[in-house]
Amino acid sequence: MDPVHASIAPEVPGEKTKVGTSIVDTAAATIQSFGPTKQIHQHLCAFHFYADDMTRQVEAHHYCGHLNEDMRQCLIYDRPDADARLIGLEYIVTEELFLTLPDTEKPMWHSHEYEVKSGVLFLPGVPGPVERKDLEKVVKTYGKTIHFWQVDRGDELPLGLPQVMMALTRDGQLYPNLAKDVESRYGVSFEKERANRAYMEGPTHGIHPKANAAGVGLKTVLREIECKPSGHPESVPRIFV
Repeated sequence: MDPVHASIAPEVPGEKTKVGTSIVDTAAATIQSFGPTKQIHQHLCAFHFYADDMTRQVEAHHYCGHLNEDMRQCLIYDRPDADARLIGLEYIVTEELFLTLPDTEKPMWHSHEYEVKSGVLFLPGVPGPVERKDLEKVVKTYGKTIHFWQVDRGDELPLGLPQVMMALTRDGQLYPNLAKDVESRYGVSFEKERANRAYMEGPTHGIHPKANAAGVGLKTVLREIECKPSGHPESVPRIFV
C-alpha cells in the first residue's frame, strides 16, 4: 500500500460546526484552564509504520509536553493544521526508564536513534542549532506509540482496534516519495541534517535487543473473555444487559 498524505484523505463525515456551537466553545475557553494541553511545548514531525506491516507508513505530527526530565507525552495528528485528526499517542522515555520496564513490555517500544541521526525526525520551523540541542536527548530515548485512526487506508472515522506503531531503524525502509513530499513541504533536507547530526550518540548501552518489537511483527488482536463482575451482590458478569 502506497503512503497517502493526510491532505488527500477523505473528509470526516458530519455536519459543519454551527455558529452556536462555536460561541459556546469560545465562552468555555475563556473560563476553563486546559492545563494538560497548555503543557504542550514542542512539535515533532516523523514517520510511523504499523508494527505488523512496514509497507503502511504514516506521517505523524507529535505535539509533546514533558511530565518530567525523563518522560514526555505526545498527541499525534495527521497534519499540523487546525482541522487535523487526532490519530494517536506516544510516550517517550529516557533509556534509564526504559531499562526498568519488564521484558514483556519492551518490544512495544521503539528506539529513536535512527530517526534522529538520519534527519527524518525534525521540529518544523525550528532553527537547526536549537533543534539539535533537544534532539541530542531524543536520540537516546524510546517511544511507545498507539494509533487509533488508520488514515493511511482512507478511514473516515477511527475504526478497528488500536494499532501498535514502530519507527524507522535503518536506511531503505522509508518510501522515497513520502520522504521527498515532506522535505518539499517543510523546506528541509534529511541528508543535510544527517550530516549535521553525525556527532550524536544513541542509548549509552546500545539499542536494547527487545526494543523495536524484538525484530518481529506485532499485531493487536481482540478476543472474547468473561467479564469479571463488580463485586456488588446483584452484579453479573455481563456488559450492557
